[in-house]
Amino acid sequence: MRTMMGLVIAAVAAAPVLAAQTSSRRPLEGRWEARGPDEGIHQIMVRDDSSAQFGDDVARWRVVGDSLWLTLGDGVWMVYRMTLKGERLTLSGGDLDKPVTLRRVGAARARPDSVKVPDPPPDTARAW
Repeated sequence: MRTMMGLVIAAVAAAPVLAAQTSSRRPLEGRWEARGPDEGIHQIMVRDDSSAQFGDDVARWRVVGDSLWLTLGDGVWMVYRMTLKGERLTLSGGDLDKPVTLRRVGAARARPDSVKVPDPPPDTARAW
């Protein structure tokens, strides 16, 4: 489930780019849906405060070039290649066996103050 959560959370974020921000931000904020390996529908909330939420799990995200970086607060960044076309986001690489496509289904809701966003690991800490 961690892999699916990471995949889904990864798929839905438009974030402040690392050190050198570019002027071309990718509009990933919103509520996204992905079909899981169990064929169930998973909902992911991606917010512009660099948080993404899947159920009770919260991740921090960054967009670096054509990659989505996610961390669940475990000290590493999971890195996925991403392609955004309209309301569809496709993620590949990292810990994914095959590409996963998410569909935006609405706007993001504000993160409650009680939900803590994990601290980001250093930019040099990467899992893939």
